[in-house]
Amino acid sequence: MNVFSGIRPSGDLHIGNYFGAMRQWIELQNKYNCLFCIVDLHAITTPYEPKDLQKNILETAIAYLAAGLDPEKCVLFVQSDVKEHCELAWLLGTITPLGDLKRMTQFKEKSKKYPQYLNAGLLNYPVLMAADILLYQTTLVPVGKDQVQHIELTREIARRFNKTFGNAFKEPKALLSQGQKIMSLDEPRKKMSKTGSPKGYIGLFEEPSKIRKKIMSAVTDSGKTIKYDPKRKPGISNLLVIYSLVSGKDIKVLERELKGKGYRQLKKNLASLLIDFLSPFRRKHKEFLTRQVYVKEILKRGARRARLQAQSTIKRVKTKMGLM
Repeated sequence: MNVFSGIRPSGDLHIGNYFGAMRQWIELQNKYNCLFCIVDLHAITTPYEPKDLQKNILETAIAYLAAGLDPEKCVLFVQSDVKEHCELAWLLGTITPLGDLKRMTQFKEKSKKYPQYLNAGLLNYPVLMAADILLYQTTLVPVGKDQVQHIELTREIARRFNKTFGNAFKEPKALLSQGQKIMSLDEPRKKMSKTGSPKGYIGLFEEPSKIRKKIMSAVTDSGKTIKYDPKRKPGISNLLVIYSLVSGKDIKVLERELKGKGYRQLKKNLASLLIDFLSPFRRKHKEFLTRQVYVKEILKRGARRARLQAQSTIKRVKTKMGLM
C-alpha cells in the first residue's frame, strides 16, 4: 500500500503540525510504502523569494527528519527533481474540465488573497497535485479537511482516464488526521499557525525559555476552575488538549489531577512537560543542521527511488494515450 503526502518548503513546524499530521506520518512509515515530497513547484504558484527557495527546501527536509521521518523507512524527495510530475500534470490537464478547476475552493481563496499574482499555475494546482498522487499509484493520502476537495478531484481524474484510455491508476482515498486540533495560545478560538502572532504558537524546535514564556502568558479566562469546555473556556480547554497530547493522559484524568489548583500551576506543569517532550526534537534538529551534505544526499537518493516508480507510471500512461 502506497502513501503520498506533499510538504510545502517551509521549515517552520509547530506543535499543531506535529500532533495534527506529523505523528500520523511517523506511524504510517512503519506500516506502508510512504513517499513524502517537498512540493517546490506548488510553492511558486504564490508569491515567494527565489533566492530563499533552496534554503527553505533544505530547512524543510531538516525539520521533517528531526521530527521523525526516517529515510530508511520512507522516501523523502524534492518534487522538481522528478520531472515526471510535470509531464503527468500536462497529460492529466488534457482530460480535466476547466469548470472543475474554477470551482476549487482553494483557487477562489488564493485568488482573493493574491489578486496581483493570479496565474495559470494557481488554477492548475489541483492537476499537479493529482499528478503527484497518481504518479505513485497511491492508495492513501494524509490530508486536512481543506484538501479533501482536491482528493475528490484526483479520484475523478483517475476514473476519467481509466474509462477513456484503460486502467492506469488506482483511486486514492483521503486519510484525515485523527489528531486533536491545537488552537492559538493568544487567540484560542483560532487554529495555531505561524502566520499569526509569534505568541500564539510553540515551535517544534523552540528554546525552553521561549516555550515557558509563551505558555505562562497564554490566554485563559476570568474563572478559576480547570475544566474542558471549548465554548465557555477556550483558553483553558486548549491548554488541557496540549497537556493531554504531550502526557498521553485523558483530559478527564487531568481535570481530576488538577482539581483545586490554579491556572498558574497548570501552566507551570505544562511548560515543564512540554520542554522535556520537545528536547529530543531540538537535539536532532541541531544535529541535522551540522550535517547538511548528508541531508542533501538523502534528498538525491529519495529522488532516484521516486523516479523509478514515476517512470513506470508515465510509460503506462503514454502507451495508453498513444504517445508511445
